[in-house]
Amino acid sequence: MPSPSADTDAPDPLDDLDPRTPVLVGVGQSSERIDDADYRRRSPVELAADAAREALADAAADGGAEAVAAAIDTVAGVRQFEISQPTSVAPLGRSNNYPRSVARRLGADPARAILEVAGGQSPQHLVNELAATIAAGSAEAVLVFGSEAISTTGHLAASEPAEDRPDFTEHVEGSLEDRGYGLKGLVSRHLSAHGLTGAPHQYALFENARRARLGLTREQYAASMGALFAPFTEVAAANPHASAPTVRSAEELVTVTPKNRIIVDPYPRYVVARDKVNQGAAALLMSLGTARRLGVPQDKWLFLHGHADLRERDLMERQDLSSAPASVAAARHALEVAGITTDDLATIDLYSCFPIAVTNICDGLGLDPADPRGLTVTGGLPFFGGAGNNYSMHAIAETAHRLRAAPGGYGLVGANGGNLSKYSVAVYSTTPAPWRPDRSAELQAAINAQPAPVEARRADGWATIETWTVSYDREGPHTGIVIGRLEADDRRFIAKTADGDKALLDLLATGDPAGTRVFARCFGHGNRVASSETRMTELFPPRPAVFRDTYEHVIVRREGHLLEVTINRPEVRNSLHPMANEELDEIFDAYFADPDLWVAILTGAGDKAFSAGNDLVYSASGKPSWVPRNGFAGLTSRPRLPKPVIAAVNGFAMGGGLEIALACHLIVADTTARFALSEVKVGLVAGAGGLVRLPRAVPQKLATEMILTGRRLTADEALAHGLVNRVVEAGTAVAGARALAAEILDGSPTSVRASLQVMAETQAIPDTLDAVAFHSEAFDEVTLSEDFIEGITAFAQKRTPHWHNR
Repeated sequence: MPSPSADTDAPDPLDDLDPRTPVLVGVGQSSERIDDADYRRRSPVELAADAAREALADAAADGGAEAVAAAIDTVAGVRQFEISQPTSVAPLGRSNNYPRSVARRLGADPARAILEVAGGQSPQHLVNELAATIAAGSAEAVLVFGSEAISTTGHLAASEPAEDRPDFTEHVEGSLEDRGYGLKGLVSRHLSAHGLTGAPHQYALFENARRARLGLTREQYAASMGALFAPFTEVAAANPHASAPTVRSAEELVTVTPKNRIIVDPYPRYVVARDKVNQGAAALLMSLGTARRLGVPQDKWLFLHGHADLRERDLMERQDLSSAPASVAAARHALEVAGITTDDLATIDLYSCFPIAVTNICDGLGLDPADPRGLTVTGGLPFFGGAGNNYSMHAIAETAHRLRAAPGGYGLVGANGGNLSKYSVAVYSTTPAPWRPDRSAELQAAINAQPAPVEARRADGWATIETWTVSYDREGPHTGIVIGRLEADDRRFIAKTADGDKALLDLLATGDPAGTRVFARCFGHGNRVASSETRMTELFPPRPAVFRDTYEHVIVRREGHLLEVTINRPEVRNSLHPMANEELDEIFDAYFADPDLWVAILTGAGDKAFSAGNDLVYSASGKPSWVPRNGFAGLTSRPRLPKPVIAAVNGFAMGGGLEIALACHLIVADTTARFALSEVKVGLVAGAGGLVRLPRAVPQKLATEMILTGRRLTADEALAHGLVNRVVEAGTAVAGARALAAEILDGSPTSVRASLQVMAETQAIPDTLDAVAFHSEAFDEVTLSEDFIEGITAFAQKRTPHWHNR
């Protein structure tokens, strides 16, 4: 093996290196387009295997790929998009053990197989992590790879009859270290409910925040995006693996046309990552000693001079939405570990799913977006292709080829994942260097310790726009998404524009909204913003707190001062969908506002169920789903229940049904009643108050058992543990509740309301004497009421009082 030094008498710098030093020794890529003459309809496994074979051949001397394959002790696969979320589907099938499916095709039998979490940082993170594993002596030869056949899958699933489609299903035995999806902090129901369902919307928020910070007009900012990406198209056009090898001018990239329509503001289609690809890439790492033992040519070796892996705060916790400082810190630290600056780099590849992912690093490191070295070695995600989570494996392969062609230079690969969330970086060079540990953990701790804005999940009041975006369809703009700050306390919130608010939508789509004053209001379906409080009221007129004549899903009966409310969906065990919840919310608004109604009973129609909680069949239908601001049945999240509500439980009170009953003041159950928080049985949690109220209603150990196992309590068990007040004969729950209501109605409604108020006000006061000493205005209201005078007068006169509720 020749020495890297021209002087054969000079000491070999490799002699001083630990034989466990990790080196990148082989890279490979594969690809195909559906319009290629030799298109083979390869599966993700086949694409990865072809790239891996090329990586093995790249490292092997004199055709020794079989020996290299036999030496592999670890394989690690990057997740395809079709296995990156719990809801993902694979129309053509998939492997149950992707890493071992690929290894089997290579004749490798590794001891360890890893399936990495989702995210574009995955390829570089795996290289960083497993290089450290090699340096620690826990591995000798590691193959990392990833692939996507999104284009093939979409094409064949749409155009081929089912019987003619290939079946990509594989079942492979062997261990698998499946690290899960890694989605924590990246997606949430709250963000999704406000339109942040895909990467373009979230990146657009960052992009518009950056434009506002720089003070650029829409036209200026669009021109800068085009100027940034035009050179990328030239690189892609020269790359045989590129999915869109077409040179485009800066103007063409950002000029809106039918082919280049706006996806979300400010992104036309050409500047958005292209996921319709069939691509695979692989990289082979070894210890220095193993590379020597297998005879890997030294001119193939690349050393990791620097590396870092950092994570940004979650979206709503970031101080500045116009930048991602954790990504910049990762790149800066990798250069620091390598002992170089950006001026020393020969090649640069910055993850480029959207322009902000590139400009964020340029801003932070002082790189000129027009740097003559270029900011991509592949052509970038919109043009080379956004190969799912695996793009940066291609960047690593291309960097290796370029650095080998000009030995001694340095190449940086920056890999981004999530929503400018996770960043992994490495600096490569053919120049020998020892393995250098990084300080990412220390830096991450500092990032995590930074103060974060307080979020208002429920936003009400005047606010200012911090950043925004607009969703488009083929008809034009249709929904605006705003992140803003409440004027009252500077809390950050997310909201959507209200349907019909054309003026605000036009401002977001065509103007400069940052800093604009808007009015926010919270509803069951989420936060909404309008141009003013008056406009909000026009769009969402206040609902009068009165009863309708009829309801579709609920039966209402009133008799004297008593209200009876019956959930009328017995065919689905009185489970609740949004429309039923809205009716109940409206009914209880009317009940609490009506001075002539003093007690309410809530029950379910039929003899099978009080309520089975959330209508899961409806939720699974894909139709819009929401819960009123006041929670299930208009009760579980209601801030105050100032008048008594009795649950008359007949049959099952399951899941949300028990949560509704727990929210009531009193429970009467017939002998058929069964109580359970069954959410764990269907992959949910009792998030409508059950996790809080049940441990306060029954002994802690019993509550924990019920929550963790879904255990059902009979009516008698519920009575014994204090969960219910009374148990009555089967079929008489409502009659039992009426009897209890009559007892309440014998007392002063003013005193009943005041008693409920004081109990609620003192519930959170832990010290008994402090709670007793607490002064409530309710005491004054009682002593100043007519009912107080009537009560003591009737007592003195030995007659039944006549309550006036005032």
